[in-house]
Amino acid sequence: MSPPTNLLITGANRGIGLGLIKKYLELPNHNIIAFVRDPSSGSSQALKTLKRDLTTNIILIPYDASVWDSAAQAVKILTAEHNITHLNTVIANAGIAKIYPFIRDVNPADIREHFEINVLGPVALFQATRDLLHASLEATPEKKPIYAFMGSGAGLLEGGLDVPSAAYAPTKTMLNWYGMKLHGEEEWLVTFIIDPGWVRTDMGNAGAHAFGMEQANLEVEESVDGIFEVVKGATREREGGRLVEYTGRIEGW
Repeated sequence: MSPPTNLLITGANRGIGLGLIKKYLELPNHNIIAFVRDPSSGSSQALKTLKRDLTTNIILIPYDASVWDSAAQAVKILTAEHNITHLNTVIANAGIAKIYPFIRDVNPADIREHFEINVLGPVALFQATRDLLHASLEATPEKKPIYAFMGSGAGLLEGGLDVPSAAYAPTKTMLNWYGMKLHGEEEWLVTFIIDPGWVRTDMGNAGAHAFGMEQANLEVEESVDGIFEVVKGATREREGGRLVEYTGRIEGW
């Protein structure tokens, strides 16, 4: 059998991350690596009970996106205890959106918290996984290594200016820059930013409630199915360095 496809997802035990885990577990000959805050929690342990292909495994690794060194420590565990020597795909999905203030009201501590998790987290994760992604060029040369940032339409500079989001939205704007710049720096890598849509997760619905709405407008399954297809077909030429909606549409900034 050919070497397994190794795929890593952060924020893997809820929302979009959980939906992606379910989707990828159905594929044969995969190691699905779930970076979660607490592998012993009920929601994390439940990942082991999900339906999966008989040739596919799931690996739980402790990871805290708010701590810079956590990604490097998680990768050490991954390589030392689980013998993972390459990564084919990394989806930096972990993120927060706790509050939606106007600029006149936002607390600097809230800006900092969102920045540390939503921006520094994915940057640290790339640094920690870069060597394993590069190793896939030799281990599985038929597969292109992918690093995908989980972005948001909230980070668009065009439109949405009437929506208060002075802690969350700027972090997604900054993430767009990192995704675009990383594409130029790492010519061997397919890297891009995913816009998953406004999804009916706990976080998405909390945002809807903050804006006086009952719920977000997109089912998790629809978003996840779209993200799956985008990642599956992604190329440097089309998606590389771009903001890509879950539908496959290339967006502006």
